[in-house]
Amino acid sequence: MARALVTGAAGFAGQWLCRALLLDGWEVTGASLTGPAPEGALSGDERAAVRWMLADLRAEDAVADVLDAAAPDAVFHLAGISFVPTAREEPVNVCETNVMSAVVMLADIRRRRAAGALDPAIVIVGSAEQYGAHEASEGPLTEKAACRPRTIYAASKGAQEVFALEAARADGLRVVCTRSFNHSGPGQAPHFLIPALVGRVLAARSGGSRTIPIGNGHTTRDFLHAEDVARAYLSLAAHGVPGEVYNVCSGTGVTVEALARAVCARAGVDAAPVGDPALRRAVDVPWLVGDNSKLRSTTGWAPRRSRTDIIDDLLHAASH
Repeated sequence: MARALVTGAAGFAGQWLCRALLLDGWEVTGASLTGPAPEGALSGDERAAVRWMLADLRAEDAVADVLDAAAPDAVFHLAGISFVPTAREEPVNVCETNVMSAVVMLADIRRRRAAGALDPAIVIVGSAEQYGAHEASEGPLTEKAACRPRTIYAASKGAQEVFALEAARADGLRVVCTRSFNHSGPGQAPHFLIPALVGRVLAARSGGSRTIPIGNGHTTRDFLHAEDVARAYLSLAAHGVPGEVYNVCSGTGVTVEALARAVCARAGVDAAPVGDPALRRAVDVPWLVGDNSKLRSTTGWAPRRSRTDIIDDLLHAASH
């Protein structure tokens, strides 16, 4: 049985990845700063099937202990702070968490590989925020598009990628990096966009409101279901080319206003999105849509779930 180590395993995307690995027959070790995953994307049986390790991966001893226990054939590094406002409020923490944990992990694997003890496939998960602002006229962004990070979060993910690709070039580590665009689904924290919209629409339905507060309605994003994201990471561990970067995205964009209207329609709520200045972020990238051709052609992956599936799954989860 193949062995996987998932860092950040108790987080939203980490839980979906653990589920995908278990379904694919892997033995899964989940490292987390908070211990076992709370109730969320994983069922009770799935949580029980993961070997959980409480670990602060910024510490060399903790990383060594995790690698000793997992002896992984593949490492999926998802650990990090992922909410942009939190990153802005905690710049030192985000640099230590998003950059140093990857640096420490790669350094330990480098030593083990040199000793002939371990040579796993390594998937380092980055963010589409690394691209920064581009014009919509450029079309869906390929991996060759310029990276212009404009937030602390984006800069930390860009730095992580630099260290990871250097490890592939200089030391032969089997590292692939992702620039993962927005993804959502059951278990995602309510402050992220689609869960927040679902919450507001359901509140409007129960309270009889005819308006749904949103931030900048013209902001355009590319969304995947978390299930498809997890499948992409597995595909990259198996077929990704070391030293390469891959967009993980749907290839299509949607505005915040259109998303809000879609949530209303699926929930059966007659309400209109209305801009709320308190929900706008000055650092928001206006348009961020990716091209997934490289991921598709390299691995054979293709998305199976739609934005409507995301909305329906979140509505269903909110009603149970």
